[in-house]
Amino acid sequence: MPVTPSVGWGVLHLYYRLDRARADANPASAKRLVAAVEALRADGHQALTFSVLGHKADLGVMVLGPDLGRLQRFQAEVLDGPFEPVWSYVSLTEASPYTSTDDDERARLATEEGIDDAAEIERRLAVWRDRMVHYREQRLHPQLPAKQLLCFYPMTKRRNADANWYALDFEQRKRLMAGHARVGRTYAGRVVQLITGSTGIDDWEWGVTLLADDPLVLKEIVHEMRFDEVSARYSEFGPFYVGLVGEADEVLASLTSGGDQ
Repeated sequence: MPVTPSVGWGVLHLYYRLDRARADANPASAKRLVAAVEALRADGHQALTFSVLGHKADLGVMVLGPDLGRLQRFQAEVLDGPFEPVWSYVSLTEASPYTSTDDDERARLATEEGIDDAAEIERRLAVWRDRMVHYREQRLHPQLPAKQLLCFYPMTKRRNADANWYALDFEQRKRLMAGHARVGRTYAGRVVQLITGSTGIDDWEWGVTLLADDPLVLKEIVHEMRFDEVSARYSEFGPFYVGLVGEADEVLASLTSGGDQ
């Protein structure tokens, strides 16, 4: 029976070491990854495969979709090949509780853009509402684009005595997150950002997935975010994993033959 969240989708980030002795002894065994990815996609889920840069892992797979049971079966299927798990992360897609309301946008139109005509405000609000519907849908049911690079890291909000995110009232947190979001929006078109929630599900509270074609842009967005108060004062970060995205057969070729095939 499917295990489906009442809101959003399940997300797994899976990282493996290639057992080269097993791969050499049974070259066909690695191809099971390709079959597992194809079967998962045929079942209405998404999968991104990537070769990991550095020595934290060899293979990375990000899978997401409505059925946690199906994601778990995929996880088990990968272990039929010559892959040893080294790290993983579990989360759910979610909509931000700090999203602007109609009243927020109405006030912004009046104060930032100087619009005082009621009809024009309503026209602009209608456009904004359509955009927010799309934004919420993309947060809850994202369609991952084809990019060359994937960066993933987990994060948690601090609960220190002098910097406790959870001791702030909602309006303070919303104001701070609005500033944080403004920084992120300056990278629109260059970086696709997916924030997934993991409080009570994994060791950190959120997972951050960044997709881009230019590695420098990944460095720049994280660097700039560090100076924002939300990150500088209230955030802790886990390990960073970066990989080169490709179809499963291409990633396997790069791992098993150095990309000579």
